[in-house]
Amino acid sequence: MSSRRRFLAGTAAVGATGAAAGCVAHEGRKAGPREVAAPEVNRPSAPVVPAARTPSQRLNFVVVLADDLGHGELGSYGQKLIDTPRLDALAAEGLRFTDAYAAAPVCAPSRCSLLTGLHSGHATVRENPWGPGGQGALTERDFTFADALRALGYRTALIGKWGFGPERPNQPSHPNSRGFEQFYGYLTHKHAHEYYPTYLWDNDEKQDIPENRDGARKVYAPHLIEDRALGFLDAHKDEPFLLFLAPTVPHAPSLAPELGRYADEPWTRPNKAHAAQVTGLDTLVGTLVDRLKAHGIDRRTVVLVTSDNGPHEEGGTDPDLFDGNGPLRGYKRNLYEGGIRVPLIAWSPQRVPVGTTDRPTPLIDLLPTLAELAGAPAPTDIDGLSAAPLLRPGGAEAARHDHLYFYRNHSGVTPRADRVDGGRARRLAEAVRRGDLKAVRFAPGQDRRAPDDRWQVELYDLARDPGERDDLAAARPAQADALVRLMRSSWVDDYRRRPYGVTLQVTPRGGKFLVTASLANGSARSWTAARLALTAPNSWRVVSLGTVTADRIRPSGRFTARWEVTPAADTAQGWLTARGTATHAGAAVTYTARASAGK
Repeated sequence: MSSRRRFLAGTAAVGATGAAAGCVAHEGRKAGPREVAAPEVNRPSAPVVPAARTPSQRLNFVVVLADDLGHGELGSYGQKLIDTPRLDALAAEGLRFTDAYAAAPVCAPSRCSLLTGLHSGHATVRENPWGPGGQGALTERDFTFADALRALGYRTALIGKWGFGPERPNQPSHPNSRGFEQFYGYLTHKHAHEYYPTYLWDNDEKQDIPENRDGARKVYAPHLIEDRALGFLDAHKDEPFLLFLAPTVPHAPSLAPELGRYADEPWTRPNKAHAAQVTGLDTLVGTLVDRLKAHGIDRRTVVLVTSDNGPHEEGGTDPDLFDGNGPLRGYKRNLYEGGIRVPLIAWSPQRVPVGTTDRPTPLIDLLPTLAELAGAPAPTDIDGLSAAPLLRPGGAEAARHDHLYFYRNHSGVTPRADRVDGGRARRLAEAVRRGDLKAVRFAPGQDRRAPDDRWQVELYDLARDPGERDDLAAARPAQADALVRLMRSSWVDDYRRRPYGVTLQVTPRGGKFLVTASLANGSARSWTAARLALTAPNSWRVVSLGTVTADRIRPSGRFTARWEVTPAADTAQGWLTARGTATHAGAAVTYTARASAGK
């Protein structure tokens, strides 16, 4: 068996079964003095779409997130030098977004926001790993689009780059803890820079790749990622699934096992390899689509392809050679359009309308969009708005954001990005788009608390000036001031989330444990027929301390169950799993939480 194929392994479902559980009503606690509770937001409400009654009727989803793919690096977005025929065909057969936005101009905050539906003024991870903060991590309060679909019984997988720490299993920031029952790839940001790694993670275990030891370049990680993605489609073709495919191409370093037709181009080797990476991404997506068609599930699968930020200039790659930002100003790390506007293609034959849309669509819209299309409940305290109406036959108008907010605080500098920023690339910066007006402002340093009069503010009219060349701030001070006020109000130091799903607390009590679980409904619609259950190791004794069900959990409500758990005398430690079930819009939803209990 080839080295590329030997890593294709089977996967196991992640789930829990419950025993009898008790419950009592319980109100959410108020925000403390250093916390800001999630505000009530006056937003258009997405319609409640009942989930399909049987799994075979539900939509499948494939979300492909490229790494540092610029707005202009696909043929369908104007690219002339790099071949992307499969992605161009999807754009011609589906819906192409002209004004899609990553949530940030660098990787980690962009991906955190994409997963959780929160913009970078509210999200848990708001900066790339640097300085005292180091590697960013998700927390138990981070509800992802995988959590939303997993609650309906979807098989969920993340294959490729996660980009958050720490690099160990059984912790809140691991993909398996954030809604993905299957994970294969890179856990941390830095590890994902290796195209020939000596190991990748397979759920909670490191899987060695000995062929790449001592600097050898024999096993190319994107090939392993492709194999695992295809294996996931093969294994779950008869079940509803969500595949989040996050290959590391075309992030630096520009490495590809073959240069293909670019080998004879009069370019530097990094540029040749970069072009090969982009074409390799195109081939990967085409292979996935072919597999969907072979299984006969392409017409009930929605494929979304996008990127986490603008084009990079690292490792000798020249984005200007490829016009990687198209007509836009800026690159990765900039808050100008070239750093944050990204390609977004939606495709599903005879389902997603054919054409283009200029709706300003940030990738924070992914969570509510997937939830609405699947018929799953979703939190109401997110910033994203569902774009699902655009993706249904007929293509109805989707609700538009009042404004879009972006934040950048990053010490890493590259020459082009710094020139575009006027030598201010190391300064903290913010941007807001409202309608066609966009403001960008730069702090005097890296302190967001600096007085407003020390910031430098620019204003652009994107309808007339998409390249952001004509600064209107001096001519339109009132409009610039209004957008600055939106920037200020969009940032919350500690964005306190409303409870959602199951939480589990274990308290030692005289050789036993008091275990408390809550099922919280943070969605917009009541849940009915709710129940909590607890699973413990077989030899442990579990005694319920109350009732087991609740007829209804209203929006923003929750109910709580408690148990007394006695561990076996010969068992030092074990895992407890709380399982909460309810009915939403006629469909069963299930949420779980795990905690370790030990002597």
